[in-house]
Amino acid sequence: MSRKTIKRAGWTLTIILGLLFAFSAFMKLVQDESTLAQAAAMGFAPDTYLLIGVIEILSLILFLIPRTGFIGALLLVAYMGGAIASHLQHDEPIAMAVTVQIVLWITIVFRFPVIKQMLIPVAKSN
Repeated sequence: MSRKTIKRAGWTLTIILGLLFAFSAFMKLVQDESTLAQAAAMGFAPDTYLLIGVIEILSLILFLIPRTGFIGALLLVAYMGGAIASHLQHDEPIAMAVTVQIVLWITIVFRFPVIKQMLIPVAKSN
């Protein structure tokens, strides 16, 4: 793939993830009945769930800003790791959270080429 295509794919995935995380954070911040019921089933108090929403939106903002994108990406990776752990703890399905985590890592590799170099070293030719 050309560098331009990789950059375009990275930003397309960033926008998709941005919409997904924004919707998720919005649901936590609004705290409607169905969201609070789901949170209670997982053992989260409304105040804690609100704090989780704030953390999610702040991490997303950092992820969307090019200069702080890598820090935001790491925070979102950690956030999704916590979501997966919470789902496992309560015998909830993890397929969606794992899928988001995978797409997040693909996006990181596209947006931050240095990560690709670290994860997939190029074979040296002698």
